[in-house]
Amino acid sequence: MSIILNIETATKNCSVSIAANGDILAIKELNNGNYSHAEVLHPFIVDVLKEANISTDKIDAVAVSKGPGSYTGLRIGVSAAKGLCFAFDKPLISIDTLTSLSHSITIDEGFIIPMLDARRMEVYAAVFNNNHQKIREIKAEIIDENSFSEYLKSHKVYFLGDGSQKCKEIITHQNAIFVDAKFPSAKEMAQLSYDKYQISDIENVAYFEPFYLKDFVVIPEKKKKPIY
Repeated sequence: MSIILNIETATKNCSVSIAANGDILAIKELNNGNYSHAEVLHPFIVDVLKEANISTDKIDAVAVSKGPGSYTGLRIGVSAAKGLCFAFDKPLISIDTLTSLSHSITIDEGFIIPMLDARRMEVYAAVFNNNHQKIREIKAEIIDENSFSEYLKSHKVYFLGDGSQKCKEIITHQNAIFVDAKFPSAKEMAQLSYDKYQISDIENVAYFEPFYLKDFVVIPEKKKKPIY
């Protein structure tokens, strides 16, 4: 039996699960609209291990959501995962965040487009078919009324994730379907990480870095005008 700890911190949802052969034994997550990962991630790890009655040394691997997503959120999740791997000499597995998000729904036909919110009208998005196979790579793109028209013209397209919410008033094609309340979760990571573990698809713990897609930009505060 393969026991894998899954960590998802790419968005405002902080999510941790422990799974055996892809079946979840325990899961804990919080999505309160804030980035609370620094406060709750490690307690969540302790809680799921306790609920599943599994000690840290009995874990076979640690899986982490690799991005794209929040710069700070990804750093916190990857740092925690790498720390556990170093401490207990366990392999590290990375899971594409948008691939995991696409698995949160099942469709008979059409396309799935998971989106993560970026700045202004920009999103991180990829395109998957009804079998969750990625048919267009991840891009950072600005959304307008013509976005994804090549998929919408002949098929139903399901948009999900926090990036899709700001697109509802712009993408108005009759084939566009917006699925609410979907976000990356350690729930969907469980089977994906087990599949990778079976074929030894692991990362170099020392050199692995999150997939940010774009450089982190610090927006400086406006300078206050001097008072004379």
